[in-house]
Amino acid sequence: MSGAVRPLLEVANLSKYFPVSASSFGGSRQSIRAVHDVTFRLGRGETLGLVGESGCGKSTTARLVLRLVEPSSGSILLDGDEVMEYNPAKLKQARRRMQIVFQDPMGSLNPRRTVGQSIAEPLEVNGWKRSDIDQRIRELLHDVELPESYAQRYPHEFSGGQRQRVAIARALALKPDLVIADEPVSALDASIQSQILNLLERLKQEHGLAYLFISHDLSVVRHICDRVAVMYLGEIVEQGPTAAVYDNPQHPYTRALLNAIPVPGSNPRAVEPLEGNLPSAIDPPSGCAFASRCRHAMPRCTGTQPPMFNVGAEHDSRCWLNEDGNPPS
Repeated sequence: MSGAVRPLLEVANLSKYFPVSASSFGGSRQSIRAVHDVTFRLGRGETLGLVGESGCGKSTTARLVLRLVEPSSGSILLDGDEVMEYNPAKLKQARRRMQIVFQDPMGSLNPRRTVGQSIAEPLEVNGWKRSDIDQRIRELLHDVELPESYAQRYPHEFSGGQRQRVAIARALALKPDLVIADEPVSALDASIQSQILNLLERLKQEHGLAYLFISHDLSVVRHICDRVAVMYLGEIVEQGPTAAVYDNPQHPYTRALLNAIPVPGSNPRAVEPLEGNLPSAIDPPSGCAFASRCRHAMPRCTGTQPPMFNVGAEHDSRCWLNEDGNPPS
């Protein structure tokens, strides 16, 4: 990102700790570290992929950005304006500009409402006139390549891919600047995944959208994202341009994830093993969160958390082995 252009979204030191019942831990109050010190930027018309294993904090980060879940600490700037300071009225206005598409459209669409009624709901809440709502529904169905007549149908009458198109149409109803796509294709067949990804890319180009694209599928992320951030145990451990991260991964965890991706027509690659157990999110390590599973771990890794080291153009890695700018061998 050029320093001359302000990013659409700037997230800094974002953290979330969920309290756990004291009775589960002998009366002592504990908390789960879901997201810790997450920092990233997202420009207009850009797609940032947020990747990692299940439970790493990707989806929680998305909900924190929208303040669907209240952060424990941190900063969220939308066009330079601090979202954390918004009152309910101003937060409602901000959410017109930030929308989310969930993994399971069937779970996010009311089965008792037609598709047209579901798409109309955010427009009605924001005071649109009926004639304008009807016109907007037609525009949105056209945008997601569904016939206008489908507005009268119910969610159960559609395939999974069609329902996801409806969910995308509803997310675009208020003409947002940012769409958070939380595993939007993971429940779909491969052929349908490709169609939805191509649709998202076209809509991005036509409407200048920015996407925060959350996925555990690194092949999908490589296809659609301009930049990628890798999360582990609630932290971002590496981020940078997609080509740089995939072609020259710097963090041992990123290397392990990428080595596990099968490449059609090639011999199996030597997989960098993930040793040890995943640390507890209730009692996280004081040093590097990945140290207990890393074959490169040194004594300092377990005692001191590494900062983000710059390892290339807008490419950063949270690993002591990158302190001198060199990746682990």
